[in-house]
Amino acid sequence: MKLSDFKYNLPKNLIAKYPASPRDKAKLMVVNRKTEEIETKRFTDVVDYMQKGDVMVVNETRVFQARLFGKKEKTNAKIEVFLLRELNADDYIWDVIVDPARKVRIGNKIYFNDKLWCEVIDNTTSRGRTVRFNQPGNIYRAVEKIGVTPLPPYIKRDPEKSDKENYQTVYAKVDGAVAAPTAGLHFTPKLLNKVEKKGIYIVPVVLHIGLGSFRPVEVEDLTKHKMDSEYFEIVLKSAEQINKAILSKHNVFVVGTSAARALETSVTADGLVKPNRGWTDKFIYPPYDFKVVDKLITNFHYPESTLLMLVAAFTGLDLTMRAYKRALKENYKLLSYGDAMLIL
Repeated sequence: MKLSDFKYNLPKNLIAKYPASPRDKAKLMVVNRKTEEIETKRFTDVVDYMQKGDVMVVNETRVFQARLFGKKEKTNAKIEVFLLRELNADDYIWDVIVDPARKVRIGNKIYFNDKLWCEVIDNTTSRGRTVRFNQPGNIYRAVEKIGVTPLPPYIKRDPEKSDKENYQTVYAKVDGAVAAPTAGLHFTPKLLNKVEKKGIYIVPVVLHIGLGSFRPVEVEDLTKHKMDSEYFEIVLKSAEQINKAILSKHNVFVVGTSAARALETSVTADGLVKPNRGWTDKFIYPPYDFKVVDKLITNFHYPESTLLMLVAAFTGLDLTMRAYKRALKENYKLLSYGDAMLIL
């Protein structure tokens, strides 16, 4: 497989700037891998493809207000600080990106308000810095009011107040993501209730999605690409529920590529899921034999992205690109706030 195999022309007018309202009224493209049939439905129809005893695995990561704007001590220069990941909770040390980077050196302090500031303690990459916050306690909560929603760079508008809720799944619980698990954005409490009433188990896992989701693949030979590491966690109860479904021949529906990567990172030799936590840089691209995922719910992804490659590994490259061609022809909305696919 080469990078150029995953190229397609993405019209700017099909990049969704806002989500469907209500969320579950988005279009749903249903792609059958066996028959290669492609249908257009509404997202609310997703429950019709599930049976009693199936499980639906969701990523409970929560997007936090990762973009901060502060002023540099003494000069008052405006600095954007994008929080990437917490390195040490006890010492309030974080990995961040700063802009403009040329103005930010080790020892500089950046003030966000009267109470919150950080000091640069190391350089990591050209724009990357390690910082220590002054405030003890939960930094996620501290930035909730003063931070800005980290919308993807291809949504060409400023974040609005509504994005704080819209760019978040209704079941988000665990702070840590700087990008939403977008397949899950389509679910409403009412639809989740409908899923559970049918006898389908909703099973949570966590994978904190980082900025690597948007980083372009820069090598034509995919074997040479390295994914960014992201923290994930699968608790014992979730592993047991998934394994029960596998052993009883029920389907494992997986909501999103992030949840799929967490599961496929944690599979045992006998095809079951083990409780697990840690960091994964698992890169899934064709050909790949999925061990756990039976059905995949996902969005339409950026050309040549690792997300599109995972979908192609699950669906088959030819069928994936045929589905995308149809989505373009039928004016599906694409990317984070766009429409969805169910791959059977």
